[in-house]
Amino acid sequence: MSGSSTALQPPASARKPERHPDAPAPGELIGAHYEHCFGCGHEQPHGLHLEARAGEGVSLTAEFTVRPAHQGAPGLAHGGVLATALDETLGSLNWLLRKIAVTGRLETDFVRPVPVGTTLHLTAEVVAVAGRKIYSTATGRMDGPTGPVAVRADALFVEVPVEHFVDHGRQEEIQAAMQDPDQARRARAFEVNP
Repeated sequence: MSGSSTALQPPASARKPERHPDAPAPGELIGAHYEHCFGCGHEQPHGLHLEARAGEGVSLTAEFTVRPAHQGAPGLAHGGVLATALDETLGSLNWLLRKIAVTGRLETDFVRPVPVGTTLHLTAEVVAVAGRKIYSTATGRMDGPTGPVAVRADALFVEVPVEHFVDHGRQEEIQAAMQDPDQARRARAFEVNP
């Protein structure tokens, strides 16, 4: 982990992360945790539509293509969109642990500009767990999985009970998600991000 902040350095008591036995198999598409999520949901017309696949251990790969709606400077991805892609990728790791967690801290390095039309190839892994804290890192590359690094991030996620979302979310969306007949999708709707 390359985080410059001491908040992103796992304590000496941290343990190596363990992949949950019910986690998706390596290569399996993880899928959207919530169809209206800006990062991974397919119901967001201008969303990232990020797709993540489980990797070995507690790692994954993901991709998204920068579209014109994602630009900041003319022809270039907005930095906030790139940070969102990293956050979504890092948050998806929690599904491999089968933990409900929210972003506590995200530090992003913008290494090079990312033009509209670029497919960003992301890799992420959980590096340590300490109590409710989950420490993760991610890298985004252009021009393929081994292309030049464009962005990278280190993150701290904090495990929370499902009540976190019920107590703080808009009731209309909470009720709609809780009434979904697909039990797995209903549980996943509440898994990542504050």
